[in-house]
Amino acid sequence: MADAESQTLETMEPNPMWDEESYEDAVETLSEDGLVFRVWGGDWCGDCRGQLPDFGAALDAAGVPEENVHHYPVEKVDDGSKVGPKVEEYGIELIPTVVVERDGEEVARFVEEEASPIAVYLADRLES
Repeated sequence: MADAESQTLETMEPNPMWDEESYEDAVETLSEDGLVFRVWGGDWCGDCRGQLPDFGAALDAAGVPEENVHHYPVEKVDDGSKVGPKVEEYGIELIPTVVVERDGEEVARFVEEEASPIAVYLADRLES
């Protein structure tokens, strides 16, 4: 099995239909040098399949270097809890979860579902 840092989530493949022009502000904020994005999800998860392709497209549009985007595929066990790389370390209970770090410190977190898309939600937190 590949180590956690080299695994990928198919759901993070950028959505080719995503409209970058509608999200210029979010893309600009996410393009800040040095931000690290840690993404927990599962290709089996409906919420992940619905949200992560657009987030992948936003990171692509922002020019975030591949080495600054870490994928952590998780599985659901019988009791509904999640298992996978760094799940306990980061307190992951719901997916998708995206943690943004700056200089090794968590500065924003998206968990499962919010009123705005992942890129917009995180950009709003990074700007405040």
